[in-house]
Amino acid sequence: MEERIASLVEKLRGKADCALVTDDINRRYLTGMKSSAGYVLVFPEETVLIIDSRYIEKARESVRHCRVEELTGGIYAAVKKELTAHGAKTAAVEARSLTVQRLHALEKALPGFSFLADDTLSGALYDLRTVKTPAELERIEAAQQLAEAALDNLLHKLHAGMTEREVALELDFYMRRHGAEDLSFETIALTGAHTSMPHGVPDDRRIAAGDFVLMDFGAVVDGYHSDMTRTVCVGEPTEEMREIYHIVRAAQDAALAAARPGITGDALDAAARDVIREAGYGEYFGHAVGHGVGLEIHEFPVASPKREQVLAPGHVVTVEPGIYLPGKFGVRIEDFVHITENGCENLTNIPNKLICL
Repeated sequence: MEERIASLVEKLRGKADCALVTDDINRRYLTGMKSSAGYVLVFPEETVLIIDSRYIEKARESVRHCRVEELTGGIYAAVKKELTAHGAKTAAVEARSLTVQRLHALEKALPGFSFLADDTLSGALYDLRTVKTPAELERIEAAQQLAEAALDNLLHKLHAGMTEREVALELDFYMRRHGAEDLSFETIALTGAHTSMPHGVPDDRRIAAGDFVLMDFGAVVDGYHSDMTRTVCVGEPTEEMREIYHIVRAAQDAALAAARPGITGDALDAAARDVIREAGYGEYFGHAVGHGVGLEIHEFPVASPKREQVLAPGHVVTVEPGIYLPGKFGVRIEDFVHITENGCENLTNIPNKLICL
């Protein structure tokens, strides 16, 4: 945490006297503590966490590198007190998450102080969060290992007759039972023709013999997310199903081989998309090939045709091409990788070959 705070101070030097952080995720990034409330003020001399009585005991026990102050009155009075004590006149705020209403309330309550509401603070925090430290990677890998264990457990139980909801619940319960702080997102479990909907919602549809089952899910461990998708077949797939699966797998293999420092998000996307387009299914792949993963399930960098961000060591990005044939079936295969100095490390250990049960 100390290094994160020091890096943020350097990024703000000469632009604002301090940072005022209110976003739940960014607050956790700087303090290490999960909470639904609280303000963090980052000054060059020190960092202050202002938090109410619901979290004060936890904060005093767990937060390091911050002075913890209990909120006993109004939050704006507490902020004014700290700004005045540090001689700060300008505070950078998070343009990407602070509402206009809240900004106006700050300005009205604290006349004489100015709030830098451009992208300075949000951009600095996103830049820092995009490059994962070894400690962050350990948490991401732990989350991925938990998700993979959940899938392995499910594959021993998956059978014709199960509903989509039952499949999702099996995955969710295993991850929760075995230590997940949370689910990365609402688990997607689809079968049959429903698999043609990339983000369909599980319902009472039952698996039939010969159906694909598409599962997109992840676990959260110590704040950090995992993300994976596997499409398996319960029974024997048709030749068309096998063909589509192998095209998607080839597209993913191409993108995984291309993932390295220096490649742009649009180039990584193209590595997979070109394979699908050349096979004649380009119109059936509508989403981006990947996105960053960390304290949030969708972070930077983004690998899409519209993104030219350069991937660098420390970035974590998914690789998830798919083909979706409306009314018939769909296939998506998703791994995620850590960009290293020389290439990438695949954080997904389950092979991407077609599994038939």
